[in-house]
Amino acid sequence: MALQDLTPQLRTRLSRMERAVGWFVLLATVLLVFGFGYYIYHTAQRKGWFVTKAPYFTFTDRATGLRVGDPVKLMGFDVGQITRIDAMPPFEPYNVYVEFEIKAPYYGYIWTKGSRAKVNTADFLGKRVLEVTKGTDGYPTYAFHPLKEVTLSEAGGLKDLEKWRLAEEVFDATGTNRLFKAFTPLFKTNLTTLAKLGVQKIRVLDTREEKKAVTAVWNDHEAVYEPYGRTNLFWLLADESPAVTERLEKLVGQVEKALPDFLGLTNQLMTVLSNSARLTANLDAVALSTRPTVSNLTAITTQLRERGSLGEWLVPSNVWDQFEATLDTADKALATADKAIVNVDTNLAALIENLGRSLNHLADITSNLNQQVQANTNILGDISAAIVHTDDLVQGLKRHWLLRSAFRGKTNAPPGNLPPSQLRSPKDPGRR
Repeated sequence: MALQDLTPQLRTRLSRMERAVGWFVLLATVLLVFGFGYYIYHTAQRKGWFVTKAPYFTFTDRATGLRVGDPVKLMGFDVGQITRIDAMPPFEPYNVYVEFEIKAPYYGYIWTKGSRAKVNTADFLGKRVLEVTKGTDGYPTYAFHPLKEVTLSEAGGLKDLEKWRLAEEVFDATGTNRLFKAFTPLFKTNLTTLAKLGVQKIRVLDTREEKKAVTAVWNDHEAVYEPYGRTNLFWLLADESPAVTERLEKLVGQVEKALPDFLGLTNQLMTVLSNSARLTANLDAVALSTRPTVSNLTAITTQLRERGSLGEWLVPSNVWDQFEATLDTADKALATADKAIVNVDTNLAALIENLGRSLNHLADITSNLNQQVQANTNILGDISAAIVHTDDLVQGLKRHWLLRSAFRGKTNAPPGNLPPSQLRSPKDPGRR
């Protein structure tokens, strides 16, 4: 039935239904596109499509256990993935070329010194994992600042000179002593030193701006940052460990080589055990034959303890009596000496006690004398003055006419040593 044959009411309802279906289809299409875009964005974010990556490469002996897309480890984290594994040409010194990427910000841990690529065993089925180590010294492997090569005159005219950094190492004329390290600020004094060295051009990094992509890569041979291209990736040296299967094969080979020796050793052990069994059987027979001898020795040793036994035959009874008497005498002498030592000890203790008392009395006397001297500081001067005055008194008594005769010398002195003439009183009649 044609549309013209429908009534106006039916045509109106049909047009409304068509518009509703159109809006529904449009809304479903929009939701589908939005969902697909969200899925792509989430997948890209999960796989790091929008994250900055830094490429590296290394060489290994074999590609066993490594596959493209395997994660790269750093300190236990998944920081990137392997992007390429290929065999080297036949005459190259290396066997397998492995290229991998490390995403931001983990490539900041990779420095020119200390960072290496390790190929370690992951499981017992031959799987291996690529792991990079954190750098310890040197410079960042990649730079994200604009790289320029300028002359010294152009470098002097750069704006914000202190924010520009050297992108190379500068050595002296001999080429052995490093004068400037990379990332050294471009101060005026540094430019003057470079001019004195005869440097014409230098490579510099503008730290005022940081790019999202890699701009320069470090060339370790030339000690300089050079412009980055897909052909000049940074090389990380590899430390490779063999796969578990190879280790097991070597172990099985060693076991196979050692197995004949092991079997020979077991045969020798069997021979030793059989000889030991025969020896124990012979020892049993010997033990049975020596049992009567042992019983006889037991009987003899029991008789040695009785009176009249072999021990008394060897040492007579009178010798034992003399020995006991000697021991008694020695015991008495030791007791007497012990008593004497005790008496001497007692007397010595009493003597020491008396001597201590005497010393205490002497200490008391000296302390009293010390106290008297300290209490009267002029006592020594008084004693000295008393002695002087006493001496003057005695000299005066010697010169007095009444007591002069009491201090005369010897009368039988030799003639050559006559005493001086005696002094007489003025009232003496015999005086001339």
